[in-house]
Amino acid sequence: MEPVDPRALRPHYGAFLRPGRVLLTGHSHQAWPDAARAGHLEAFEAAAAHVDDKWASAFEAAGAVRASVASHLGVRPGSVALGASTHDLVVRLLSALPLGRRRHVVATAGEFHTLYRQLTRLAEEGVEVELVPTEPVATLAERLAAAVRDDTAALFASTVLFESGAVVPHLADAAVAARARGAEVVLDAYHHFMVRPLSASDYAGGDVFVLGGGYKYAQWGEGVCFMTVPASCALRPVVTGWFSDFAGLGAPRGQGPVGYGPTLADRFAGSTYDPTSHFRARAVAAFFSTQGLTPGRLEESYMRQTTRIFEGLAGAGLALVSPTDARARGGFVAARLASPDSAAAVVRGLRDEGVWIDARGAVARLGPAPYVTDDELDRGVEAFVRHARSAS
Repeated sequence: MEPVDPRALRPHYGAFLRPGRVLLTGHSHQAWPDAARAGHLEAFEAAAAHVDDKWASAFEAAGAVRASVASHLGVRPGSVALGASTHDLVVRLLSALPLGRRRHVVATAGEFHTLYRQLTRLAEEGVEVELVPTEPVATLAERLAAAVRDDTAALFASTVLFESGAVVPHLADAAVAARARGAEVVLDAYHHFMVRPLSASDYAGGDVFVLGGGYKYAQWGEGVCFMTVPASCALRPVVTGWFSDFAGLGAPRGQGPVGYGPTLADRFAGSTYDPTSHFRARAVAAFFSTQGLTPGRLEESYMRQTTRIFEGLAGAGLALVSPTDARARGGFVAARLASPDSAAAVVRGLRDEGVWIDARGAVARLGPAPYVTDDELDRGVEAFVRHARSAS
């Protein structure tokens, strides 16, 4: 497999890769290839040419996004529900869970704010939410499985933790255990998608929901999130948009229960949305295909790049929270600083030098991308070490 060559890719990112700027935000907002602009313009032209009839073109773009997600996760396009955010999709799913009789929900304590905040609010309303500590990661899946009960409605877990970048080992075993007790399994793969290969079938034979989006590693930008729906799903979301039964809009009202469309994805559809994001995502997905940016090649690129960052930070004696083994971490390296204020100061100081990173509390994250050169990685690491020492 031929390695990804950042220098060969860089001419395709002319708008974002400006002189003097080092983007180590690959785990958050990656640069968009110039092809993204063509997608934006295509959305505008479709609206200008067809006005309200633009939706035929918009649905074609959405179909291409579903097909791209399906090809990477090994599912059928009709099982891929789309949403503007993962929160939109999670809320629809939560509304479908039988929380009246299964009042228990299990999640890791390291889930992103989207889920943590929503589950915390549900706990205030009487849902029993059990948050399992992420450390030690080596036993996290085992402890998740042990937390699932006969009254557990769902198990929520990230395949790669957003703070440390650690890949959660043996998560497939936890998925099997949860499904055996009748609990739904929802895997947040946002930090896994387009970083390393991922197949839904590896988890309980695909009888799970997989969440993700294109804002980060896929370079699709905002508004392009997805949730794969398992073939066994018969859930009926209470929070349901009118696109969930688009073909049945002309049927008489009040004739039986609320219906859902023929595909699995229809159950979790929303309503009118800005289709620009799907035009953009389709254009970028085509660019990735042309450039041969497959999950396998990207995995090798991220492992090589994060190893270079890890070794540079470790050699400077910084406290790293990401795994040492490249195969045990996702697409970024995280370092713990003295305090949240110290981390914020380091982020600001680096930005003044044209080096872009981010922080979550006291943990700073450095994320490469396939277009970032080794020289840029080294410059970013050197600047980070310097600022981290000053802030300590």
